[in-house]
Parts: sequence; C-alpha cells; structure tokens
Amino acid sequence: MAELSSLSELAGTTAAAVQPEAPVHVQKLDKFGRAYATGKRKDAVARVWIKPGSGKIVVNDKDFTAYFGRPVLQMIVQQPILASNRDGQFDVFATVAGGGLSGQAGALRHGLSKALTYYEPGLRGVLKKLGFLTRDSRVVERKKYGRAKARRSFQFSKR
Repeated sequence: MAELSSLSELAGTTAAAVQPEAPVHVQKLDKFGRAYATGKRKDAVARVWIKPGSGKIVVNDKDFTAYFGRPVLQMIVQQPILASNRDGQFDVFATVAGGGLSGQAGALRHGLSKALTYYEPGLRGVLKKLGFLTRDSRVVERKKYGRAKARRSFQFSKR
C-alpha cells in the first residue's frame, strides 16, 4: 500500500511538472533586419518582406495602389497595418503570383500579418483575434467527370 501511495505521489509530481508551456514567440529576422513570411489565398501566393521605414508598400516592383486598382483590394492589403497601429512605420516589399487580384490581395494580407508577428511578436494577439493569421482554406472545387462543372449537370433531354 505504501508503494501505491508513493507511485501516486510520483505521478502527481510528474503531471504537474510536465504541464505544456505556452509557446514563446520570438522575433525572426534575416541578416538584413527584415522579417519574411509567405501568405496564401485561393491559388495566389505572396512572399512578403517588411523592414522599418516610411510606410511604402511595393508589390511586384509597383506601388500597391497601381497594382491593386480597386479601393477594396487596397483596403484589404492595409488592414493588418492599420489594425496594429503601425501605419507609416514599415516598408513592405512583396511578390505575388497565381490566382486573380482578389486572391493576391488576400494572400498579401495573410503574408503581411505573419511578417508583422515575426518582426513584433506582441502584435500576434491583435492580428489573430481579427483572423488575419488564419489561412483562408476555401478553394475552387474541382470539375468532375460526367458533369459540366464541379456540380452542374449537362442539360437533360427527354427525347
């Protein structure tokens, strides 16, 4: 019986000692002092680098207002910066490829949010709460054989 109580005490101490600690997020910078992250949305992939600067955003060697003509897309790109109150503090350089403009803007927002958390880990809570760090997994459903599109059937003809 004494062995059983000592085993339970031993198990109790190890269970308390093995409590999983919350992950500690540290700053991740390259040798040039930039934070890098990859963002994805639909078929688009964005590679994003941020560094302290004047707030300039360059996408595929163009100003982001020239690349994303629609104001809605420009707003989507700026959301992480405005939400974290870092407007005009970081220069953003990004390359985007694949998909359309809407998917590219979403990919850029995702990558920019991740890069901000790598540069300043304290911003993670704000950006995560707003859902900017979650990869939007919705993609186009594939076409099936015997169908016109993913779900649409060919027109039925009785005769």
